[in-house]
Amino acid sequence: MKKIIHNAAQIVTINTKGKNYKRGNEMNDLDVLTDHSIVIANGNIESIRHNDEVNHSEFDEVIDLSGKVISPGFIDCHTHTVFAGSRANEFKMKLAGVDYEEIARQGGGIISTVKAVRQSTEEELFEIAKERIEYFISQGITTLEIKSGYGLDFENEIKILKVVKRLNEELPIDIVSTFLGAHTTPPEYKGKQNEYVDLVINEMLPFVAENSLADYCDVFCEATAFSTEQTKRIFQKATDLNLRLKLHTDQFNNLGGLGLALEMNADSVDHLEVLAEEDISKVAQSEMAIVLLPGVSFFLDYGFAPGRKLIDNNAVVALSTDYNPGSSHIANLNFIMSLAALKMKMSIEQTISAVTINAAKAINVHVRTGSIEANKKADFAVFDTNEYADIVYNVGKNLNCMTIKNGEVIYQK
Repeated sequence: MKKIIHNAAQIVTINTKGKNYKRGNEMNDLDVLTDHSIVIANGNIESIRHNDEVNHSEFDEVIDLSGKVISPGFIDCHTHTVFAGSRANEFKMKLAGVDYEEIARQGGGIISTVKAVRQSTEEELFEIAKERIEYFISQGITTLEIKSGYGLDFENEIKILKVVKRLNEELPIDIVSTFLGAHTTPPEYKGKQNEYVDLVINEMLPFVAENSLADYCDVFCEATAFSTEQTKRIFQKATDLNLRLKLHTDQFNNLGGLGLALEMNADSVDHLEVLAEEDISKVAQSEMAIVLLPGVSFFLDYGFAPGRKLIDNNAVVALSTDYNPGSSHIANLNFIMSLAALKMKMSIEQTISAVTINAAKAINVHVRTGSIEANKKADFAVFDTNEYADIVYNVGKNLNCMTIKNGEVIYQK
């Protein structure tokens, strides 16, 4: 079946000319087309044609987007979407002046969500997450990364990953699965952290790999979580099992996680709110995607990562919601883009590149999605405006009116 998307006011192609990511100031070049149409065949982009070259009789279906902006489908490349329970009481504590790390020390934070997840069935977690993903789809998100990390024992980490696998099979978008068993130390291993690391390495990771339950292994390398040495042990095992690597680091403290991510060839390093000035050029020269999470800075009310400095130093910068129940209870990617523009001084064009092609690179799907180029998936977000700047200018407002995945309309307002 052959289709054509016709009459869009603007096609934001984010053309990479086959490079499949954008570095530094390349992120400003969105290669916006007018008077063009997109030809779709078998779920992929066959070609982009000038409207003068289009004969509608060639096509089985014509999708008229008069007055609309079309972009690559958005990609949310760092989320914790599968969780149960509420941490509203901790939010009240935060507003009363108790910081995130202190809440964690008091048994709140991640551990309170772990309790709720352990009490939930696989079916309950599936239904909770399904509703959240439908909301993501309504924003034009066509690819989503989801981490485990709220089970913190063999049974419940596997339970979460099975839910993620089922979500990927039953929902119409692509979901990339990440094992984050090393999110923090569970209460039953208090004072025995290295024993928990052994459990992750010797039992969890082999089972995850053998049963194809994750694409990635991630670790929270932080003072309240895992040391650089413990992280390296986990990463070495994950690499031996052919899992790709991602790393949470430099969120509150500089422990050396960034250097480890570079050494171990991680696909992305995420957070970097307290990135040291001397490390900016080092990380910017790497091939890693730098995933920035301004929702965390906003929600916890602390410093933002140096997004513009990283871009000015030629980094591959991506943005994501980090949607989770404690540090970024924000499921609105549009709001994240606006925050990046206002607080990280990123241009509108840079934010759009960061949630499309560079977010795709962060989860290793950039060869097949993230830009509107021939032979890539026909994954698109359609916005009810004739000017792409409106996507970021309308803070917190979802302008997406149609989501297209593999050439099929999966959401329409």
